[in-house]
Amino acid sequence: MTILPPDPNFKALPLEVGRLRARHGWSYDQLAERTGLSRRTLIDIEQGRSTGSLATWHALAHAFDVPIATLIDTLCQGHEPPAAAR
Repeated sequence: MTILPPDPNFKALPLEVGRLRARHGWSYDQLAERTGLSRRTLIDIEQGRSTGSLATWHALAHAFDVPIATLIDTLCQGHEPPAAAR
């Protein structure tokens, strides 16, 4: 029997980016400058229109000075992450 993982909570990713951006008091332009990403990309991510690439999340993690896992772990909001299930 195949056991599929729960669906990722893709709504949590944009909320986390918005929360971190607000905590730092940065505008989209300031975050764009810190990440090298376009303002449009950041707006699309924060508004849930794009999930971005792994390189995007790597840049965001460095800008916010958090481990990339902190950002990606938000995908498990609403269910138990795999390590906790062991």
